Amino acid sequence: MTEKTIEIMSLDTIADIFGAFDANARRIEKSFDVTVFSRDGQIRVVGERAESVEMASKVISYLEKISTLSGGLTEQNVEYAIGVVRDGDEIEAEKLIGDTVCITAKGRPIKPKTMGQKRLIECIRENTVTFGVGPAGTGKTFLAVAMATVALRKKEVSRIIITRPAVEAGERLGFLPGDLQSKIDPYLRPLYDALFEMLGGETYQRLMEKGAIEVAPLAYMRGRTLDDSFIILDEAQNTTTEQMKMFLTRLGQGSKAVVNGDITQIDLPHGTASGLSQALEICKDIEGIAITRLSAKDVVRNTIVARIVEAYDRYGKGKK
Repeated sequence: MTEKTIEIMSLDTIADIFGAFDANARRIEKSFDVTVFSRDGQIRVVGERAESVEMASKVISYLEKISTLSGGLTEQNVEYAIGVVRDGDEIEAEKLIGDTVCITAKGRPIKPKTMGQKRLIECIRENTVTFGVGPAGTGKTFLAVAMATVALRKKEVSRIIITRPAVEAGERLGFLPGDLQSKIDPYLRPLYDALFEMLGGETYQRLMEKGAIEVAPLAYMRGRTLDDSFIILDEAQNTTTEQMKMFLTRLGQGSKAVVNGDITQIDLPHGTASGLSQALEICKDIEGIAITRLSAKDVVRNTIVARIVEAYDRYGKGKK
């Protein structure tokens, strides 16, 4: 039997690590076949195998740092900590702690929660065009909007332009009533939500009226040259080859673009090639263009989403 003791300075941190009804501790126990308990300001890990005890202890130490700096743990934090320790990446993952991208209108710090998200942010900072490719829930859109907001606040660009193809997700909604804005709003709602959170309602409305923020369907990009802009193309897997080429050739002087998509969720008509899939192959060796691939490990929604993504991946590979 092997035992290891982790000294924790705060009883609140111990409670945070254990979670509601000790749910976090039970998750660690199940993952490594150990027993975790608290006594006298310490967390003790006991198990038959020394390797399992060591890994469980590393998870707890990692969670202690997140709890101390972030003020609270989520189920996703625990799942991610278990994953990085199993992969031997906990030292690299510790670089995430304290790395703040921006502050929202309500004062909430936006930070990368996974190494994949951190790579995406670094690629956006260092390149003119960044492709963010990954499953639902990995924060691609949210982080791109956060980086765009930072660039606008620092006056690195004079406007934010956000666009996406108006392709329905397997449904036919028919003709929508109202003017252009009313027709495209349902397609662009996730982008509006992210902008609203970053900027706040009053600032968002003022910037929209000034033209510093523009949200439009992809079809309205044709023929334009977009100078001094931070441009985000969302749901890029639903672009055609022609649309993707058209978008990528809109960049003007002083502009930066982020192209986000999930190549497992293509809603184009059967037989139509995805412009994103083709662009990833065509642009992979061009200087100034970076491709960041995220996976189920980078899902930051409910942890069940990561399991669903992994299950679909396994099913797809089995079918192939």
